[in-house]
Amino acid sequence: MNYQWQTALFDALSGAELYAVLRLRQAVFVVEQRCVYLDLDDLDQAATHLLCREEGGRLAGYLRCLPPGLHYAESSLGRIVVDPAARGRYLGRELVQRGIRYNLEHWPGSGILINAQAYLRGYYTELGFAAEGDEYDEDGILHVKMRYDPGSPAAIPVSPPG
Repeated sequence: MNYQWQTALFDALSGAELYAVLRLRQAVFVVEQRCVYLDLDDLDQAATHLLCREEGGRLAGYLRCLPPGLHYAESSLGRIVVDPAARGRYLGRELVQRGIRYNLEHWPGSGILINAQAYLRGYYTELGFAAEGDEYDEDGILHVKMRYDPGSPAAIPVSPPG
């Protein structure tokens, strides 16, 4: 499947694009995962947004890249989500790899720290992240902090978009 990729700052997103992003995040994080939490956390405005659309324009995946010093001392990736209808096509893997590449290109002196849902620890480990510390409850879901350190032997080199 051919995907259309878009990277945009918050102010460059159209109303329709922002609506699609927020709708997908709510559909997965609030409805599918049955987690009541405040999604609008005042980080979107300073983030770079990575959107992936299927042919026809439907939003298939999304994540946000956060600069160092905003959420953590390191850069971060967050709100990583793939539409349920687009799962099983390795889109999530490409989405995270593109996010890693973006952060490393824009903030090369910074590692990447994420709050991963604990059940995805193995998935993120395969993408070069290493768990740090114990699992913790965040909004009723177990999470673990995970770090991508480009100098670490565990870090998977990211290739240019293909």
